[in-house]
Amino acid sequence: MTIKHLPDNHSNNFIKLRNNLISNTGKAIGDYNMIEDGDTVLVCMSGGKDSHALLMMLLALQERAPIDFKLIAMNLDQKQPGFPADILPSYFEKLGITYRIVEADTYSIVKEKIPEGKTTCSLCSRLRRGVIYTTAKELGANKIALGHHRDDIVQTLFLNLFFGAKMKAMPPKLSTNDKQNIVIRPLAYCSEKDIASYARQMAFPIIPCDLCGGQENLQRQKVKAMLQDWEHEQPGRINNIFRALSNVEPSHLADINLYDFKNLSQAKIDDEDPLFGDINTDGMALSLAERSETRIQFIRNK
Repeated sequence: MTIKHLPDNHSNNFIKLRNNLISNTGKAIGDYNMIEDGDTVLVCMSGGKDSHALLMMLLALQERAPIDFKLIAMNLDQKQPGFPADILPSYFEKLGITYRIVEADTYSIVKEKIPEGKTTCSLCSRLRRGVIYTTAKELGANKIALGHHRDDIVQTLFLNLFFGAKMKAMPPKLSTNDKQNIVIRPLAYCSEKDIASYARQMAFPIIPCDLCGGQENLQRQKVKAMLQDWEHEQPGRINNIFRALSNVEPSHLADINLYDFKNLSQAKIDDEDPLFGDINTDGMALSLAERSETRIQFIRNK
């Protein structure tokens, strides 16, 4: 069956948007060597806009990539009240792709363990992760693809800064603790704004993400709003923050485990702080003019 990659009556702007998403997804996969020849990729589908976009990007790249890899779409039914269990199976059948529906009643466990009014996301995430890893092993999938995008990664950086006192974000690729699987985030270079626009025009069958009754005032929502305000004030700021994650200078941070501040054994010429420098170098603005026991004077160069 031929997969329908474009909506009816699509515009040239939509084609540009889709091509940009495909390009960014392909670049992230290439930069981090996310998918290799012979891989089996378990594509985690929540039914939200991000996972729908992820699946379509991978299907598009599968058709044009110079390597062969297998995709298995997976949806986890966590037995939340009101979960529309028939939506994704019908959609997968329509696409004609390989898929698995996994049932695990994590919802009742979370409700039992977490007091009313407390945030459930942490426990729910751990339970979900365990089910996904086990499913990947059962299906022989060596890669697990998640739908986190650039904005998710930047939000996680600030969550860890504000509430964990850690300079830590969400990596585009990582190995599971048991080394049995590799988790990949192919949408790492894609903005949420582009994904949302793409999903609207594709009219995906979206499953709401609030079935668990998750609190709207979660810290992630607050950080997201903060970043959106910044982006409104200065467009491009979120992307600059994301780019900074791959342009780290340990010599200008303060982690003694990353940089030898005690002995400066790793010091390089370009480590020097740009606020300082040799003022006697030709072309500098100041020159040493006079010194005494109590005073040193510099004068401006003409």
